Amino acid sequence: MTDKKITLGHLAALITILIWGTTFVSTKVLLKEFTPIEILFFRFTIGYITLLIVYPHRIKTLNVKQELYFIVAGLFGVTLYFLLENIALTYTLASNVGVIISIAPFFTAIFAHQFLDSEKLTLRFFIGFIVAILGIIMIGFNENIVLKLSPLGSILAALAAIVWAVYSVLMKKVSEFHYNTIGCTRKVFFYGLFFMIPALFIFNFKMDLNRFTNMSNLLNILYLGFGASALCFVTWNWSVKVLGAMKTSVYIYIVPIIAVVSSAILLHENITGVAIVGIILTLAGLFISEGKLIIKLRREIYDTTTR
Repeated sequence: MTDKKITLGHLAALITILIWGTTFVSTKVLLKEFTPIEILFFRFTIGYITLLIVYPHRIKTLNVKQELYFIVAGLFGVTLYFLLENIALTYTLASNVGVIISIAPFFTAIFAHQFLDSEKLTLRFFIGFIVAILGIIMIGFNENIVLKLSPLGSILAALAAIVWAVYSVLMKKVSEFHYNTIGCTRKVFFYGLFFMIPALFIFNFKMDLNRFTNMSNLLNILYLGFGASALCFVTWNWSVKVLGAMKTSVYIYIVPIIAVVSSAILLHENITGVAIVGIILTLAGLFISEGKLIIKLRREIYDTTTR
């Protein structure tokens, strides 16, 4: 693999995270007039149509096993992950969800160790994991005791992080099939939309397109559909293909910083002292756990950009 391709892989992952870090704000704004499943459906319908226009060719898998990877990836990476995230945002602050979801690399490392050829998990990894969990407990304490919010938001966000880790490992396996990245992403979106169908009835979905006459609603759903879904899923999946699931997941560490800052500026969310301690502990745990990988990642970026 060429140095240029590796550099582009890092750049694609960074751009993806910069956009994804602000999606919590857009979703929170839309939740004033839309339900979680409605946001999910409109967002990925826009994303699917966009990718269909860009790459109208069908991905024909070689066997049932390959097709199953796409099916499960659609279930986990689209339907379950975003449904959990969107519902979590109805119970807690956007900044809290952004921080808690950043623990996804822990679970990615565990699953990658179990199912992919990756490095062994060290004592440092588990120490970092415990520190990060303490941070999340602090965030939960801040929700329940200080802000009088339901702890359900934190629980759902943590489940979303686990689900995303499963998706990351699945997409690494999919990348080994060597199909077109845009086509693969569109196929995953298709199954994600398919699995949403039961939820549309369960959660009382309403089409009501008149809500998009509100410019704020329209711009936010387009941002989520075109940017965060169509563009970012392609760039993220391509980064996983180039860099691997674990290296790409490290970029998720930037999400809480972007989420907290954008939530404070755009939503005027009150970040209390207890929440700040929780955020610091969560980030510290991530860096303790993945310090070696982060150093390796920095060295790789430096080497590929200075040659």
